[in-house]
Amino acid sequence: MVERLEKCLSLIGFSLICLKMVASAKTAPEIPTIDQAYSKLSNSITVEWATVPGATSYLLTAEDEDTVTETVVANSPGTVTGLKAATLYQITIRSISATGRSQASPPKQAKTVLAAPVLEVSSPSPDSILVQWEAVYMAIGFSVSIMRANGLGRIWKENTTNTSLTFSSLDAGTLYTIKAYAWNANGIPGDDSTCNQRTSPHAPTNIQVSFDSGASKASISWTQTEGAFNYTVKALSDSSEQSCSTTFSSCSISSLQCGTEYLISVLASNDAGSSKSSSVVTLQTVACAPARVTIKEDVPGHLSVAWSNAELGDYYVAFVKSDDGLEVHCNTSLTQCNFLSECGFTYFISVFAYNKAGQSPLGDVFNYTTAPCCPSDINPVLVSSDRVEMVWSPVRGAELYETKARAGSSMVECSDTAPACTLSALQCDTKYDVTVYSFSEIRGSNMSCSPQVITTAPCSPEIKSISKDDLSTIHVQWQATNDDAMYTVTAQGEKGLYQCSSTGRACAMGGLPCGSVFSVTAVAETQAGKSPPSYSVSLETVPCCPAGLIITQVTQSIINVSWSIGTVTQTYVTVLESHTGQSMCHTYQNHCLLGCITCGINYTVALKAVSATGLTSECAYQSYSSSACCPLGVKVYRLGSNGIRIYWQASRGSANYSADLYGSKGIFTCAPSAGLSFCDITEIPCGDIYTVMVSPVAETGLKLTFCPKKIYSVTCSGSTLGMVIYRGKRNAE
Repeated sequence: MVERLEKCLSLIGFSLICLKMVASAKTAPEIPTIDQAYSKLSNSITVEWATVPGATSYLLTAEDEDTVTETVVANSPGTVTGLKAATLYQITIRSISATGRSQASPPKQAKTVLAAPVLEVSSPSPDSILVQWEAVYMAIGFSVSIMRANGLGRIWKENTTNTSLTFSSLDAGTLYTIKAYAWNANGIPGDDSTCNQRTSPHAPTNIQVSFDSGASKASISWTQTEGAFNYTVKALSDSSEQSCSTTFSSCSISSLQCGTEYLISVLASNDAGSSKSSSVVTLQTVACAPARVTIKEDVPGHLSVAWSNAELGDYYVAFVKSDDGLEVHCNTSLTQCNFLSECGFTYFISVFAYNKAGQSPLGDVFNYTTAPCCPSDINPVLVSSDRVEMVWSPVRGAELYETKARAGSSMVECSDTAPACTLSALQCDTKYDVTVYSFSEIRGSNMSCSPQVITTAPCSPEIKSISKDDLSTIHVQWQATNDDAMYTVTAQGEKGLYQCSSTGRACAMGGLPCGSVFSVTAVAETQAGKSPPSYSVSLETVPCCPAGLIITQVTQSIINVSWSIGTVTQTYVTVLESHTGQSMCHTYQNHCLLGCITCGINYTVALKAVSATGLTSECAYQSYSSSACCPLGVKVYRLGSNGIRIYWQASRGSANYSADLYGSKGIFTCAPSAGLSFCDITEIPCGDIYTVMVSPVAETGLKLTFCPKKIYSVTCSGSTLGMVIYRGKRNAE
């Protein structure tokens, strides 16, 4: 069914074509005639013909074995394009009008010319250009020409059967126009190819290199070369390659490595390529900073700085700057320098290497702190038997002070951040080698500090005994082990201070007051100082005797002895002694009553002062005479009209007496003549009661008042004395 349908459609189409051809034959324009057909380009054929009346356009057809190419043109000549090069075509033409198109003209053969060679050009050197191409179909030879692109100068033309050609003796950096075409066996040239090519530039000249050591940068300059678009500078070393590019006549390469030798070259380039390298310039950078820097202080005050050899280093400079700002340096071709140093400083050390390029970059900056200084003005402000206090001025660099005191195998030490130390628990009277070491955390102790000899104060003596001789001199003995010491014994009490001194083991002191308590100590003294005082021993002197005795006759048989209180006396013993016997009184007070006294005899009075500890002072005084005895048998008689007589019996011994009458109307006194035992009072008032007392009179004139008193009344008889009547006795008050 399908096959039938296809056959039907084909039949209908063929019928339509036939009808069209019949209609065209009736109205189609004339058939044109081709005058000539030729090819100037490898992809086209140009056709010329005579114009057909009535034709509005023409259909050109080019047919080869494989393809048919048609082109409509307006008039003659016309060109069929899109053809294959070096190919034979059958060319026909039809005229076209409004009524249709004519039949094809008789064919005419024409062949397209050879294709243009495809050029590859380059400039292998500043004065040459190499032209290359691939073989062209049907070509047996090629023609290549070259000239300046600006049209100036001559034209070079070369024919060749090869596929490459080199033009030499050209100007460097110049733009040239190259034209080439192929020809066939008939000598007909084909299409040509045209291109421009610039010759590569010459290498730059007059290369100058300068080096900035601080920035590790090289600046390169040169004379510009003709035709160069760009310049490339290369710095080549054994381990690296660096470059810079520019359109100008200088550029810089930075971050160059120290201690390196670079080969510097400059290339000029353009669109043709690069020039050959310029003459190489050698550049030596600065040496690298010396490595493996070591700092030693083998001897205090001398720093040794050493380092490893630096590549390309001609000589070295080592700088040493102290933390107070002072800087010194040394210049050497060796790898070591020696510097004087001071204690307690921090030094900042840097080493540079130098060559013609300049100074090496700054390497590591090392710091070295020397040992702290030793204290030099150690001042023992206090030296005792077991302790030494020392101060000194702070020294540079010291953070801590270590003080050590050595005596034989024993050692005492202390550490402090302050410039002072108190060494305790020392042995008395001992020489110590005392050294103050300064210490810093970085450097440790300065072990070069010198010792100082300090001797402790002497040991305390020990009082062994205190004795007293007959001359009231105190003897003190002690025990001590000090060498070349002076001993001073001090007795101190409320009544003063007393001393004695000796280089031996005993001394004596006198003149100590009585009645005193003293604290007795002994002190040893040497050039190193004084020892602590010994343990005190109490010393009590004998009590003082009273300044004087006061003896008062109280009664005929009793006397009162009083005195001033003596120092440290606790009790008193009073002794009254005569040939008749002894009377004694023991009292805590400052007076004492002694009885059984016999009147009218001489006594020796003695007083003993006794302290609480039993020390006794024997106090002797002058003798004492007791008062005369009171008279006996005192009687009063009337004497005349107005007087009375007082009579008595004298006691043993001779004595003076005085008689006294005491009445309300007056006191009347009489004294007997020598050797008599009575006396008279010639005028007394009557009518009164009188007390009568007859008393012995002491040598001082003092009348004793302890004798018995008698009472009498005297009456009146008229205006005269009446009777004298005894009324009794009155005891002495």
